[in-house]
Amino acid sequence: MKFMKEFKEFISKGNVMDMAIGIIIGSAFTAIVTSLVNDLIMPLFGAIFGGIDFTDLKITLVEATEEAEGVFFKYGSFIQAVINFLLIALCVFIIIKQINKMKELASKKEEEPEEEEKEPELSDEAKLLTEIKNLLEEQKGR
Repeated sequence: MKFMKEFKEFISKGNVMDMAIGIIIGSAFTAIVTSLVNDLIMPLFGAIFGGIDFTDLKITLVEATEEAEGVFFKYGSFIQAVINFLLIALCVFIIIKQINKMKELASKKEEEPEEEEKEPELSDEAKLLTEIKNLLEEQKGR
């Protein structure tokens, strides 16, 4: 009973729910980014390297026979997985960086209260000229 009570408290905490939502959104986002990488970026990447499909690269360890399938060291699939990971990580990095910029801009707008238009700060020369003008006006008025 104690275990179930502790588990219920753990599950109902806000950060666990936030994490669950993040995982669900992350898995949906992964499908989008995977499609971006596999369907758009990797064909361009393959074209740059002469149309190579990395998944076809392999070393035959045991030739196939009529009775048994061949054994292959499929290093191309590993290279493809590494490239996919790096490209997905890059896409996620760029997106997160843009989201952080938007959050930063939004927080700056919230922090800066709308200031009434102030007169621009006068330079020392302008202040001195204003004082002289005021003194001359006083002398005229006497």
